[in-house]
Amino acid sequence: MDFSPEGPKAIPMWVNGHAFLTVGNAFYDVINPATGEAIRRVPLCGASEAAEAVLAARTAQPAWAEMGLPARRICLGKLADGLEGYSGHFAKLLIAETGIDEAAAAAEVAAAVEALRGVSVGDTGIIGLVFDASRPLAAFAEVMAPAVLAGATVVVKPSPRAPSCAFALCELSARAEWPAGVLNLLQGDTAAIDGLCIAGIDRLVYRGNAALGVDIGAIADAAKTPYVMLPA
Repeated sequence: MDFSPEGPKAIPMWVNGHAFLTVGNAFYDVINPATGEAIRRVPLCGASEAAEAVLAARTAQPAWAEMGLPARRICLGKLADGLEGYSGHFAKLLIAETGIDEAAAAAEVAAAVEALRGVSVGDTGIIGLVFDASRPLAAFAEVMAPAVLAGATVVVKPSPRAPSCAFALCELSARAEWPAGVLNLLQGDTAAIDGLCIAGIDRLVYRGNAALGVDIGAIADAAKTPYVMLPA
């Protein structure tokens, strides 16, 4: 992967508890909507990278489930504490990639912290999570937290327009001593989503714009992957 000073820094994947660099020539530029400047970029991943992320999630899932709900709740609490401690940093990432103001960014970080401390328990399994760029941090936390609390492991595919908060939250999970493979991140666009379905996730969950959700649903349907579209 090219990290040359001539271009914006590339944000890698996150697989099995660490940054995962993939070799490829196709990238998506992350644009600051206030300035029009390309501030970062992400690799456009496909089937091989998706397979690595899903393998990590599938390998980690049995031990994560066996930990028991109280232990998983402690892990989520530590992640919430970490996010709260870095709230200013996450707010800056949101402002740079989505164009929202400081108050809205602070509110989204607070919503994500609250979600990580929530008590709702979802369904277990190997889950692919996809989000648009409208609430890239809060939507991730709100859907991920009940799933991992139930014993699921996750591969998140954030919007390439606003990928930094999801990656930073995965990094924080390692600092919070989460087991490797519970949270994984795949960068890219529709080819990455197709790769997740081919790799054999138990279900694909999308939250965001309904029109985009219909397109993602068609990818899941073609691969016969169970699909859930949540309201934005």
